[in-house]
Amino acid sequence: MVWLTWVFASHAQVAPGCVDKVPDPYHEQVQVDFLQNYIALSSTFSGIHAPVPHEPGTGGVGVDLNGIPPLPCARRFALNASKTEETNKSPVLPRLRLSFALPSPFGGDEVVPYGSVAYLPPLAVAGQRSTVLSAEGGVGVRLSDGFQLGGRFHATSMKTIADAATSLDKNGAEALDLYLANTLGFDFLVGFPTGRTTPYLAVGLTDASTYFWVGDDGVMSNNLHPYAGLALSAGLDTLLEMGMRLGLELYAAPGGHSRPDKNFENEVGFGGYGHLYTLRARVAWEFD
Repeated sequence: MVWLTWVFASHAQVAPGCVDKVPDPYHEQVQVDFLQNYIALSSTFSGIHAPVPHEPGTGGVGVDLNGIPPLPCARRFALNASKTEETNKSPVLPRLRLSFALPSPFGGDEVVPYGSVAYLPPLAVAGQRSTVLSAEGGVGVRLSDGFQLGGRFHATSMKTIADAATSLDKNGAEALDLYLANTLGFDFLVGFPTGRTTPYLAVGLTDASTYFWVGDDGVMSNNLHPYAGLALSAGLDTLLEMGMRLGLELYAAPGGHSRPDKNFENEVGFGGYGHLYTLRARVAWEFD
């Protein structure tokens, strides 16, 4: 998909307006790790729902929209700061989503197990073919004072086959590259129902792993600092008339902003080379 158009090796080219914005200090591995983590974090499967997403025995079908904020010049440099990557192609990642809530194993509606799956089919757009598959499973609990508590596990697998890393030779033939990303995590949620709308908060841990293979020269771009850290959400889950459900969520994977020390090339670390702050939305229609 066009939202995943970014390159790690090509002829030198700096975007207009970025010539004098090279990060200082600059480190190639920092740039590569950040870019790979950023794309992976953009596809994580956050809830965009309250701790109890549906009444027991019902579900919903609709669309998720993950916002992808554009990266500034300093984050787009690569190849020893001789070029900038084309990362700002699309502001959103869409996915079809099917969700459901099971009857309580204890009777009543206080404990609600639920699950959902989301899918972006491998449509060919601008010479690229991407597939994203996500799933979650969780349990929500209604407390006597009206609060909701819950926990959920989520996982996402993403694959893109495309000429993402353009040829080292300007006149070279197209060569397909392979980008893989897998994320998984666990969230704890709390909700505060107010009529048809439930404001909620979520805090959890998310892990990301990535793989990028350049078809032009057979080089594998190593991510030495895959993201492993906090994931935070604050949102609103609203059930409207006619069975339409809307969700709006502020999502943050704060990570870190560290820079490598003199022994960086011999180290493998986590959390410090990726972060994302974005908005996410969900539109669904309820069914029994």
